[in-house]
Amino acid sequence: MKLRLVAAQRLKAVLAGEHFAPLGAGELADGRDRALANRLITTALRRQGQINAMLGDLLDKGLPAKAGSFEAVLRLSLAQLVFLPDLGAHSALFLAVEAIKRDAKARHLSGLMNAVLRRAQANSARYGLMEEHLLPDAFAQRWIEAYGAEAVARFADALVDGAPLDLTLRDDDPDLIEALGAERLLADSVRVEIRDRPVEALPGYDEGRWWVQDVAAAIPARLLALPAQSNVLDLCAAPGGKTAQLMKAGYRVTALDSDGTRLQRLKANMTRLGYAPKVIEADAANYDPATPFDGVLLDAPCSATGTFRRHPEVLWSRSASDIAGRVRLQQALLANAFRCLAPGGTLIYCVCSLEPPEGEDQVDWALSALPGLELWPVAPGELEGLSQAVTERGLVRTHPAMTPGNGNAGMDGFFVARFRRTG
Repeated sequence: MKLRLVAAQRLKAVLAGEHFAPLGAGELADGRDRALANRLITTALRRQGQINAMLGDLLDKGLPAKAGSFEAVLRLSLAQLVFLPDLGAHSALFLAVEAIKRDAKARHLSGLMNAVLRRAQANSARYGLMEEHLLPDAFAQRWIEAYGAEAVARFADALVDGAPLDLTLRDDDPDLIEALGAERLLADSVRVEIRDRPVEALPGYDEGRWWVQDVAAAIPARLLALPAQSNVLDLCAAPGGKTAQLMKAGYRVTALDSDGTRLQRLKANMTRLGYAPKVIEADAANYDPATPFDGVLLDAPCSATGTFRRHPEVLWSRSASDIAGRVRLQQALLANAFRCLAPGGTLIYCVCSLEPPEGEDQVDWALSALPGLELWPVAPGELEGLSQAVTERGLVRTHPAMTPGNGNAGMDGFFVARFRRTG
């Protein structure tokens, strides 16, 4: 029961707009309970579109207003009944009813909960086949235009499957790769498909021999292509994956972010890895350095739609106005990144978004709005093992239907553009 209540509270918070973070030992001490609760939550989030369709079919009058935990408990229970049959139907019904009886704002709906779940149980085979509802229609249509119907069908599969654990290695160490049960992807990125312990308990964590970073997220820093000891500014740097890459490459790195809490996480990560960049808390849109930098890497705030394998909630919490607001912010950040760059310097712009207005369209804006900035195209040979991600214009566009390296399917959606300042 505690597991169900804790899971419902976390799901309720995510449905209200919070970013999903897995439950930790502070919320559920038993590792098995924690794993099951996270499985219920992530299934409810990955199947949110299908569950939305079920709710439309099951609730003639829609969801009750001001009903406490009713919706969250119902979504968890539908996820279990339809998509996790190995957990048992009886427990889904019994625990759902008992859970809302403990909520003063929802207990009057226990009869409705029981009736709805029994109807869902009777129709579970039909509901389980409604895969056309996995992706929101608006995103699906735009992505079909941008990437093709076959790719978007694989996006839906990737949403259900989730993401494996990708790591960037501090040093090339075959023994460590074997100890991790990992396989090589691209450059110094490796993938752990199956693990039986928390990230912090994996070999090499305490010694700082790797950091967590999706293989797509590791691409931008590699494309900077500057001499060692160049002065590089990492804008919007926290939690520090790209900062670590820049330090590993031998640059003198300044890591800047406006969020003090996230910067504390970056500092902790750098300490574990044995790196010591200069860290500044400031607004990337108006930071004015005394001396311009040889290189600037801007990982701009974005819709994060490219991360839906790990954060499925982004598919249902992003609107057209949200994306438009982020586009305006990205342009302000790009303009200041350009101002921070020395003549002849290199600018990398990247976003973990699948939306062209945050990617390809921003290149056109930058080239027209920032005189003295020119595109420095990426050559396919620079992404050995992933040349299909390089477009005709020399931009980089990855998505979850792409196969990095030696046949390991799946990666985040990322966009990368490389520029030079000519004057």
